[in-house]
Amino acid sequence: MSGLSILFLAIAILAEVGATLSLRMATHGSRLWIIPVAIGYPIAFAMLVLTLAEGVPLGVTYGIWTAAGVALTAVAGRVLFKEPFTWLMAAGVALIIGGVLLVETGVQH
Repeated sequence: MSGLSILFLAIAILAEVGATLSLRMATHGSRLWIIPVAIGYPIAFAMLVLTLAEGVPLGVTYGIWTAAGVALTAVAGRVLFKEPFTWLMAAGVALIIGGVLLVETGVQH
């Protein structure tokens, strides 16, 4: 992965996580939170397109994006909204991360 593709993917992850957290806020707070939802998801998908255009395989791109999104959203949900984050959930996040590493390693062989 090139530096540019890593940057695009990082922006995609942050935009998706931000939009998802805003979605949670929109359901429990002001409806104005729908604005970052409506902006964040298109940015995330546009950055995914740019990541793929840089030559990163689809499985790796989607795997990293979803795994990082799930992990960051779960942790942020715990920190920001006091939602549960159990040891079982942590084990699930670790398994997701391990799975993504296997997918990326498999692409290189």
